[in-house]
Amino acid sequence: MSDDHLAALEDIAGDVSRETIGQLKQFEQQFRRWSARINLAAPSQLGQLWERHILDSAQLVRFAPETVRWLDLGSGGGFPGVVLAILLSDRPAFHIDLVESNRKKAAFLKTALSRHDCATVHPIRIEQAYALVEAPEIVTARALAPLPDLLGLASPWLIAGACGLFHKGRDYASEIEEAGDAWRFDLIEHRSMVDGEGRILEIRNLGIR
Repeated sequence: MSDDHLAALEDIAGDVSRETIGQLKQFEQQFRRWSARINLAAPSQLGQLWERHILDSAQLVRFAPETVRWLDLGSGGGFPGVVLAILLSDRPAFHIDLVESNRKKAAFLKTALSRHDCATVHPIRIEQAYALVEAPEIVTARALAPLPDLLGLASPWLIAGACGLFHKGRDYASEIEEAGDAWRFDLIEHRSMVDGEGRILEIRNLGIR
């Protein structure tokens, strides 16, 4: 990790301990090794791993400074789930569930989180997790599905009172408009601290129209 990477991380996520920095370095190394075998990310993205994935994931910490029960859907290569587990592991009573149906990716997630008792990886489909993951405060997802479909997948938790924090790219406005045809919800759009065209959509009080 360069000094520039560290400075950017602290700008986004606040003070970071030396131990946490070491864990993020280890995760980055594991990701690169595994990606060569199971294609966790396109080779063209590996040169921007910190900016495109790690920092983009880390910014969620700012939007939920006190919550301790998190759920990450379609965790893939660990963004944002593994990054959150590393950054928030010292938060009292913190726990995050990661749901990933791809068995190879789930195996990577379990390896990356093997030393983190605060995280549970579920190698199942999202629909199978409804009965297993109860009462999360925050539900996250990154590059999983268009917002109308994503709200459907997360609806059991969001309708029950969880808050959604969803990464969206340049087409976020059209996705919000389309989602409004089937769903009603309270929305706060947070400008991404990493991607000038991106947004973090904070969604509460989801209901069916």
